[in-house]
Amino acid sequence: MRASVTYLLGTAYRDSRKNRGKLMMFMSSIVLGMAALVAINSFNYNLVRDIDRQAATLLGADIAINGNKPLTEELESIVDSLNADRASQLSMFSMAYLPKTDETQFVNIKALEGEFPFYGILKTIPVQAERDFRIRQSALVDQGMMLQYNLVVGDTIRLGQSSFVIAGELLSVFGGAAIGGSFAPAVYISRDYLAETELLQPGSLVDYDFYLKVDKTIDVDDWRKQHRTQFGNSSMRIETIQSRQNNLKEAFSGLNYFLNLVALVSLLLGCIGVASSVMIYVKSKLSTIAIFRCLGMSGQQSFQIYFFQIVTLGILGVLVGGLLGSAIQYLLPLVLQDFLPYEVDITFSSRALVEGLAIGSVVVTLFALLPLLGIRHISPLRTLRVSDQVSGRWAEPSRIMVVLGILLSLGLFLWRVMDDWIGAIVFVVSMIVAFVLLWIVARVVTWAIRRFYPRSLPYVYRQGLSNLYRPNNQTQTLIISIGLGTAVLTTLFIVQGLLLSNVASMDAGDQPNVILYGIERDQTDGVAELTSQHELPIIQQVPIVTMALEGWQGRTKKEWLADTTRTAQRWAINREARVSFRDHLEEDETLVRGEWTGEVDPGDSIKISVADTWADAMDIDIGDELIWNVQGARITTYVGSIREIEFRSMRTRFFILFPKGVLEQAPQFQVIVTKSPSTAATASYRSAVVKAFPNVSVVDLGSILSALSDILNKVSYVIQFMAAFCIFTGIIVLISSLLLSKFQRIRESVLLRTVGASSRQILSITTTEYVLLGMLSALTGIVIALIGGYLLAVYQLELDYHIQWIPIVSVFLFVTVVTVLIGLANSRDVINNAPMEVLRKEV
Repeated sequence: MRASVTYLLGTAYRDSRKNRGKLMMFMSSIVLGMAALVAINSFNYNLVRDIDRQAATLLGADIAINGNKPLTEELESIVDSLNADRASQLSMFSMAYLPKTDETQFVNIKALEGEFPFYGILKTIPVQAERDFRIRQSALVDQGMMLQYNLVVGDTIRLGQSSFVIAGELLSVFGGAAIGGSFAPAVYISRDYLAETELLQPGSLVDYDFYLKVDKTIDVDDWRKQHRTQFGNSSMRIETIQSRQNNLKEAFSGLNYFLNLVALVSLLLGCIGVASSVMIYVKSKLSTIAIFRCLGMSGQQSFQIYFFQIVTLGILGVLVGGLLGSAIQYLLPLVLQDFLPYEVDITFSSRALVEGLAIGSVVVTLFALLPLLGIRHISPLRTLRVSDQVSGRWAEPSRIMVVLGILLSLGLFLWRVMDDWIGAIVFVVSMIVAFVLLWIVARVVTWAIRRFYPRSLPYVYRQGLSNLYRPNNQTQTLIISIGLGTAVLTTLFIVQGLLLSNVASMDAGDQPNVILYGIERDQTDGVAELTSQHELPIIQQVPIVTMALEGWQGRTKKEWLADTTRTAQRWAINREARVSFRDHLEEDETLVRGEWTGEVDPGDSIKISVADTWADAMDIDIGDELIWNVQGARITTYVGSIREIEFRSMRTRFFILFPKGVLEQAPQFQVIVTKSPSTAATASYRSAVVKAFPNVSVVDLGSILSALSDILNKVSYVIQFMAAFCIFTGIIVLISSLLLSKFQRIRESVLLRTVGASSRQILSITTTEYVLLGMLSALTGIVIALIGGYLLAVYQLELDYHIQWIPIVSVFLFVTVVTVLIGLANSRDVINNAPMEVLRKEV
């Protein structure tokens, strides 16, 4: 029998009329996956476009130079040669006192000089405050801080020894994300009035920013390349509009990479649902296909009929998902708003839609082909045989080609996202391993139930158990799809719990939670006495001396930096060292090599102790010579010991530690570490310190840890939002798979009703089957998550691994309950209606 394409299409259309409801369920499996894919890509393209468009506004200048010290004379001459408009900013953390409420707040002071920003504006309420604070002794205060302390324009804020009138509310830090103010709200003042605060003291932690607006004829990127090394040798970093664009794109590439992987997992789950649904659909059409073969139709023509049906609806599902994704992308800026440095202008992205439709159509078609290929081998004799098995060998060349096509298309998509062939291959292999493991678990479960069938159980339970391995069982499909979605969500909860518990442990027990720094030598006794008056223990009281490395191993720093063969890392060479001296090691320090020297006599060689991380970065070892510049005085030292430091402790820690007898007379400031029993005690103590010693900064680690917990919760919220696509897709796969196999279950239930089974017995059988399915799916995903969470925590995040069982048990119960409810809803017709009525309706 020869048939035209028109005839085959017509036959496909007519054959689908009775089954369109079932076919629409298979289409729904891919909608959410496609929606996630298109939404994420659309958002990313809009983000990149806005980065290109707003880079100048985000930087505020053509060139920005940043470091922790002023420009040297050499660097000043290089900058002056540009003949550019200049502005500068000094940033430092300090305490602010609020007379209106008699409270204090740890803030980030930004002292501006010049007309910065050259591009864009500081957004303030009222608008004129952006100009007013530059010409009089006033301040712009973070809007969140204003609301927290019920401040209004015209109130006063004291910084150090000087008071400032609040000129306006600062809506956002220039070029920064909203989440950046969680630790210390920003306060802008004019640099003309910074000296009056007396906050700039020797050893103060200050960031220096220098901004340049140059003539458009100057190639700023070429200038940056020419002078990057010179500035880098002085620990200064140069940034241009182009480099800011690249940095922002790189910063968000990780976010986009994660979101795309979540979307891909969601799409793959949908494709698994497609393959499963098509398999069940083909099984239900075996007799029809056999009749086609009896009428003279070839196996290839029969295949084409159902291929037309499935692919048409599959592409329609991809299109619906793509359009839904284009709409969902408008929600992503709301979800990610705390992490974005500016407001993203969302518009429809035809590129994202076309790319999504392309990858979605290819992958869905390939996954649908796997079960469809068996149609070609169905014999006309199938009309006389009772079997629901689709013919064809799994290892036949056509199926192998389809599998290779799936892997190739996924690899190409990942390569486009990651721009890394090796990374794409690793992810594809990882997905293969994950799916194979889930498939093995499903096979082992069905084998174990069949092999160790519990014949002593009551009949209803035995019947429910046997449904897990009988024809048209859903064990493999659900364990793979629901298991993978459960694994994603459970891993999230495990990692979130580990991070939050580690943050909470930092403020537990006897761990210090208040640090005072910037204490001058003559203030030490007064601050210590004030601490004792508030009945707080002095856990640590350590001096800090600022110095710079001049040379080591017989060569100067300049010579080492010019040596392109050196192994020492630039960050370790250029960092300004803040060191301490004492005669003992702390509990969180372990001697790795060498001998600790706690005190040195005048004239003896000075043996210092260095942290192992800094020693590795500098490529130095025991006995190596190090020469330091301490406020103009040169000191020669030798590495006497190397320590390993436990950084989870909230105590002060130093890469470089001197013995006593060397630095006592050097310019220094003190740090006091204490433990406050409550938030109220901290507030009272902090207020007393700031009033008596305005230059001293009191860092409340408890509030910082609380802010860190809030940030982690926000990150978790973003991940949960994306993981929801995986979970919802898995649920859709569950629903579509169960509904498409509904006829098989109804036929079995009707037979049971016919031989006298009650509705209660059928309900018990159904409940047993789906409770087991839900439990197995959830348990498999949770086991994978426990293993993955352990590997991630121990080897990637280096956290102590322990499990919070409440969210895990909640996920287990949720998945199980949803599976049971869907299964019971699937059987309600059999329970509520007579057998003949059900058969007439379904057949």
